[in-house]
Amino acid sequence: MTAGTAWTLVVLVVALVISTRVLGAYLAWVHADTAAIGGRDDATASGSIRRRADGVFSVVERSIYRVCGIDECREQRWTAYASALLAFSLMSVLFLYGLQRLQGHLPANPTGRGAVTPALAWNTAVSFVTNTNWQNYAGESTMSHFTQMTGLTVQNFVSAAVGLSVAVALVRGLTRRRAATIGNFWVDLVRTTVRVLLPVSLLAAIVLASQGVIQNLHGVQLIHTLQHGVVQHLPGGPVASQESIKLLGTNGGGFFNANSAHPFENPTGLTNIIEIFLLLVLPFAVTYLFGRMVRDRRQGWVIFTAMFVLWIGAAGLTVGLEGQANPHLARAGVSQHLTAHQAIGNGEGEEVRFGAGASALFASSTTSTSTGAVNASHDSLTPGAGGVALFNMMLGEVSPGGVGSGLYTMLVFVLLAVFIAGLMVGRTPEYLGKKIQATEMKLAVLFIVAVPLAVLTLSAIAIATHAGRHAIANPGPHGLSEIVYAYTSSANNNGSAFAGLAADTRWFNTTLGLAMFVGRFLLIVPALAIAGSLARKPSVPATSGTFPTGTPLFAGLLVGTVLIVVGLTYFPVVALGPVAEHLTR
Repeated sequence: MTAGTAWTLVVLVVALVISTRVLGAYLAWVHADTAAIGGRDDATASGSIRRRADGVFSVVERSIYRVCGIDECREQRWTAYASALLAFSLMSVLFLYGLQRLQGHLPANPTGRGAVTPALAWNTAVSFVTNTNWQNYAGESTMSHFTQMTGLTVQNFVSAAVGLSVAVALVRGLTRRRAATIGNFWVDLVRTTVRVLLPVSLLAAIVLASQGVIQNLHGVQLIHTLQHGVVQHLPGGPVASQESIKLLGTNGGGFFNANSAHPFENPTGLTNIIEIFLLLVLPFAVTYLFGRMVRDRRQGWVIFTAMFVLWIGAAGLTVGLEGQANPHLARAGVSQHLTAHQAIGNGEGEEVRFGAGASALFASSTTSTSTGAVNASHDSLTPGAGGVALFNMMLGEVSPGGVGSGLYTMLVFVLLAVFIAGLMVGRTPEYLGKKIQATEMKLAVLFIVAVPLAVLTLSAIAIATHAGRHAIANPGPHGLSEIVYAYTSSANNNGSAFAGLAADTRWFNTTLGLAMFVGRFLLIVPALAIAGSLARKPSVPATSGTFPTGTPLFAGLLVGTVLIVVGLTYFPVVALGPVAEHLTR
């Protein structure tokens, strides 16, 4: 690891710890009342500030409620909450599909982009609605500005808001006693979008634009170069505004085909650090929201610690593996060392502006969350580093995962860890005063097996059929990794890819879209069902036999549970793919 990469990591860690406390407290204010988050009397200065801020946001929110016919005071049972979420998502898919098919007839299309093909429009619509943002197309040559802004960017906001809403609903289930409801989906969606994602992404967009990320409504501009008679066609567009929410909302995707490797999206080393911070900040901050809402901040820090350990471990491993010299180049006699003791590292598929260390840190962070944005080609990562990126997604992206989705996935693993601990001591497991019984564990098992079942089944079918094998660019272990990576990325709603797979086919557009649906909604529905089940339960007092969950010991148990469950599930396919490639390269 170079000194520059080490300092980047230190700056990121300090910034994330500070922002978790600050932004997490703000999230708690957004999603909980003053009493629940330990606020002071309204007569205090902080109470006065809170009232003024609430008044500003309430004007916008009440207008939305009035137009949409939403009763903000009416809460929903988990079934109604889930039904509203599914209906909203279905209509979003249909709207985005229609927008792409009709974009040639719509305004704000300076480059004259025509209709997107049916299979690709379906895949893209599902991708953005499920917070996956898998892109089987080049943004600057496929989508109009109108589609980018009105369709894709809007989904970047609301799909992230859906994830955070589900997480908050699950936390309410843990905190409420003998309650029939877990909140109102429409209110949670609006509050998250208006009070969190819009203002923070606006600030981030201003920062990015100030550092050189472009923001305009231009089409392609003709530029005369210094070489006589030679011209270049430079694309324009509202990039900074889309870049900020694609990262903040852990969406991924990109305005340009090169994604965050494009100098118009990520022009400098500073913007690279800012973008890594943006994709990590909300997933970590929601752990503090959790601690405040359950009125035990130690519980939030335990989950933060488990997520942090998984992230920092994967980041360090990826940076180390990418920093090694390429053995094939070494055998060819190519020098790969800055000094006698320091290797340049793997430079294939990476921007020279960032180098191996910054590219590896970005790759590990983007696959540890559900972002999927890239500043280098993941297909060009060393076998070991590519295997770490793949395993990050197989974890269910809980290190720290997506906005909201990382928290509710980790909470399901918490219930599993508590249940295992209860079995060890021979008593009914409890968590935050709620007994964890058969209903919760059945739902947790459904939650945990849904994605691996989709990934492994669809990967096996693709490998066994001509439609799947025909898309592989590199046969052997790497070809297997390309297919498994694609379905893992889709089912875990990440969106990054091993670009060697030619996935813009009817087969992959359809099946990858199916994997995205499974990975999003077959997890959200069980999570909401768990929330409803826990909310109905009474509180049980802690006794001397209650397993403490606000300790470093439980954080270690939680990390172990995640690694063992995921490792046992995916070990065979990982061994046949990246591990075999690493050992035989």
